[in-house]
Amino acid sequence: MNILSYLQKIGRALMVPVAALPAAAILMGIGYWIDPDGWGSNSALASLLIKSGAAIIDNMSLLFAVGVAFGLSKDKHGSAALSGLVGYLVVTTLLSPGAVAQLKGIPVDQVPAAFGKINNQFIGILVGIISAELYNRFSKVELHQALAFFSGKRLVPIVVSFVMILVSFILLYVWPVIFNGLVGFGESIQGLGAIGAGIYAFFNRLLIPVGLHHALNSVFWFDVAGINDIPNFLGGAKSLAEGKAILGQTGMYQAGFFPIMMFGLPAAALAIYHSAKPAKKAVVGSIMFAAALSSFFTGVTEPLEFSFMFVAPVLYLIHALLTGVSVFLAASLHWIAGFGFSAGLVDLVLSSRNPLATQWYMLILQGIVFAGIYYVLFRAVIKAFDLKTPGRDDEKDDATVSTTSEPQLSAEAKVARAKNFVAALGGSANIKEIDACITRLRLILVDRNKIDENKLKALGSKGNIKLGDNALQVILGPEAEMVADEMKKL
Repeated sequence: MNILSYLQKIGRALMVPVAALPAAAILMGIGYWIDPDGWGSNSALASLLIKSGAAIIDNMSLLFAVGVAFGLSKDKHGSAALSGLVGYLVVTTLLSPGAVAQLKGIPVDQVPAAFGKINNQFIGILVGIISAELYNRFSKVELHQALAFFSGKRLVPIVVSFVMILVSFILLYVWPVIFNGLVGFGESIQGLGAIGAGIYAFFNRLLIPVGLHHALNSVFWFDVAGINDIPNFLGGAKSLAEGKAILGQTGMYQAGFFPIMMFGLPAAALAIYHSAKPAKKAVVGSIMFAAALSSFFTGVTEPLEFSFMFVAPVLYLIHALLTGVSVFLAASLHWIAGFGFSAGLVDLVLSSRNPLATQWYMLILQGIVFAGIYYVLFRAVIKAFDLKTPGRDDEKDDATVSTTSEPQLSAEAKVARAKNFVAALGGSANIKEIDACITRLRLILVDRNKIDENKLKALGSKGNIKLGDNALQVILGPEAEMVADEMKKL
């Protein structure tokens, strides 16, 4: 497997711990709604909810170690997650400031600052990756009969614990260099203020096609480089009191996404619908409506973005540029709101009572303006360049482009649908690995030339991404995991 394909697997595995963030956002959002000024000091219920959400946010690095180890394991077994936990505990204990001071024979106050930040998502991801690889390598090893109890999956945590001692020794010298580099990068962008936020948002969208935007997000949204925008924003009054947040600034790497996801992209969907051929508007309209609804309410944008990303890359470049401009404007004007999952209506409502949310309602006005910009630009560019957006291609069977599975399929229908996907991918013998994230089937094939793209299109594929020699991603939308599960059963 080439490096890009492997990075795709890591990107998919990262969605396991990231999926825990909505729970934290809901709990803390409701808590702030009840007591926006006192951070729970004025309400026992608010305190309960906020602290429950904080339990998730404050332990994201641990969740990353466990979730990535589980997500990258070949059979998604709980032993892989346990190994990630063991590895994380070993590394973070050996590299804690007190332990480093003892190992180096220096006073604690002379320990590099990097080790005070060892409990971060970067370390969690690294430990998760190594633990998963060790699990995949040793989970079926059989020891001598005298040690048979420790064979197989029981062996993995033991191996992980010893390997992590070596990893800790390497990180003792490497981590300060990595940390200082990350901090330097983050500070260079952070030092640019609103312009830096806009640059970040532009590259955030450009990385969506290869699923590597999560790596960039971790620098700005979490505590990899000291920015920690999401946890600090969710910390509200407590973050302010502890000096972790600045009113009008904390949240600037999030706020400008709301106008795009709630208004800009839905307007783009309307432009694509209005640009479709009359005979195909009914089909295109149903797809665009569902994708726009997902973007508006939840901030899940991939079903909509992938509908034009590859057929009209110039539109996607415009989208990335407009996202950068939106984030820049919101940061410049100090119109701030935050999210725990993504920039949809749900997170906007929940964050509106957060004491760090400043003039959040102006993001709605900004969104209306951007909706007009998106609609006019998309219509004009589609017409000027005769772009083949959904409903504008010349295929006679275009009506089948976006047929999607019904929300409530019978068990038999689910199996039949999975069989059709297997057949479209060249049969069972042509499929080496099947995985899924929120919206994508992630596949490793024996021979990618055997796939039938027209059949995949008819089954609901909104785009097929080809990576390396044999990796394929099929963009389906929220049904991707269900389809992957049924395919695995076959």
